[in-house]
Amino acid sequence: MTALAETIAAQADLLESVLSVAVDDAAERIGRSNRLWLVGTGTSQHAAELGASMFGPGKRDARWRSSAAFCGDPPALTADDAVVVISHTTETAFARRARAYAIESGAAVVSITAQGRGWPEAIEAAPLERAETYTASYLAALVVLARLSVAVGEPGFDDRQLSELPGRVREAARAPAVLDAAPERLLVLAGVGPASVTAREGALKLREGAQLPAEGYEAEYLLHGTAVPLGPRDALLAIQPSADPFGLLDLLSEAAASEGLDVRTVSEADGLHPVLAQIPLTVRLQKLASDLADARGTDPDKVIRGGWAGDRLWQAGAP
Repeated sequence: MTALAETIAAQADLLESVLSVAVDDAAERIGRSNRLWLVGTGTSQHAAELGASMFGPGKRDARWRSSAAFCGDPPALTADDAVVVISHTTETAFARRARAYAIESGAAVVSITAQGRGWPEAIEAAPLERAETYTASYLAALVVLARLSVAVGEPGFDDRQLSELPGRVREAARAPAVLDAAPERLLVLAGVGPASVTAREGALKLREGAQLPAEGYEAEYLLHGTAVPLGPRDALLAIQPSADPFGLLDLLSEAAASEGLDVRTVSEADGLHPVLAQIPLTVRLQKLASDLADARGTDPDKVIRGGWAGDRLWQAGAP
């Protein structure tokens, strides 16, 4: 069994522990701010995107940026700002640069990292991942962000919904895969609102873990020209169509089926806030990536290789 498969199977137990991780000090730092920035790279960027929606609209202006965008055009920070830097390893060059800038600017800084990474302001959410297809750290970061939003009094959800997450994640990890086999050419994922972030995160896991060409989109973006070359060699996963108030995902699915695509739905039962529902939805896509990696004979535990692993490439943007 791969480290990825073992990690996915154990994520529900991890989230049980994350629900008791201390967040009070970090919440106090965030609570004093008028403006909140959430910053991350790759999977951590997706956590920042969903995290920003957990904090707004509410008492403060909450915004997300990729680490590179935050560093390339840095905002003018003051003591009224708080910056949450999400970096599982604490090694990502632009995340390190963003953190250094935020500290130098006098903003309140909270980071979300793996355990034992040495950043004193960090909430250490999860053990360091063994597979390079990161999964558990993403879920842990989302639960930490949700707990922080509750702690600072933002509207949306409460501890009762948070307590449901481990059970939902356990069920999602045991559910049958949504696809029996990879499409011949391209797998497209689409969602609306927060599910569009899950579509992009799911596509990233499929590319990393199964080395499968996959792309994730917001449903409207897919409609406006992006779907044109799709056909019988492709497949479409519609993420949580029941949360689409305009029925666009269902209409896209009908159109895709008429063009010969294999169309499937990835859904989570009602009862969770739409942002929290992304956590078990993501697990279903993580498991799909793991299952397809097994089927395709790829190694989801070691994914950055060759020219993509060059030191100069990964150190670009370092402080």
